[in-house]
Amino acid sequence: MHTAIAQTQIADHPVVSRPRWLEARTALLAREKELTRLQDQVARERRALPWLRVEKDYVFDTLQGPRRLADLFDGRSQLLVQHFMFAPGWEQGCKSCSYMADHNDGANLHLAQRDVTLLAVSRAPLADIERFRRRMGWTFQWASSHGSDFNHDFGVHFTQDEMSSGKVDYNYVRQPFPHEEAPGLSVFYRDPAGEVFHTYSRYGRGVEVMMHTYALLELTPKGRDEDGLDYPMAWVRHHDRYETAAPAAACCGSKD
Repeated sequence: MHTAIAQTQIADHPVVSRPRWLEARTALLAREKELTRLQDQVARERRALPWLRVEKDYVFDTLQGPRRLADLFDGRSQLLVQHFMFAPGWEQGCKSCSYMADHNDGANLHLAQRDVTLLAVSRAPLADIERFRRRMGWTFQWASSHGSDFNHDFGVHFTQDEMSSGKVDYNYVRQPFPHEEAPGLSVFYRDPAGEVFHTYSRYGRGVEVMMHTYALLELTPKGRDEDGLDYPMAWVRHHDRYETAAPAAACCGSKD
């Protein structure tokens, strides 16, 4: 039904002469330039935010052995952490987080040239992470925070007591949230003395910055084409499940 409606809407779309098309396109271009300038201004304000010194000594399980947060920078001064929803006991990582992670390896080739390391962190044990990573064919670094407070401290894991209260602190507001795990992106800076600072985090739709596919879809006539779905990312699958997956009612921690 949703596809049929979308096709009808596209078929009924106005078709005009080239002069009228150029008039409409240049009017939209002015709006796009306004948005670009606003994005540049917000980026400058983001970089001007104050920093928080990371006081706690977080230790992660990695393929290189136990590593502290400062070690995850791999000699660079800037670190981007994808908070990947993959809890202990889950059979596989969240499919929406996997959709995000599908973009990481290509980005890492270029981020490294700008003094940035990008990696994922999850609470699942390293053995489960590695099993899933091999299945997905990813090569980016992925650390396990199993047994540490890292995910909770950075707002992407909620305790049973917090969940039972009906509201949790997520995306800088107290709100109901359906899962004990949540997506996010955090940024850190390591100074020459080895001190680590938390400079920025974003959550909710803010993590779409990692979903380059969405930016491309926004250019197409149908756009994201999600309005008729049960929830916006209901169409997303693990990339090795698109041909055989059936529609899913939940996004995380479940089988396809």
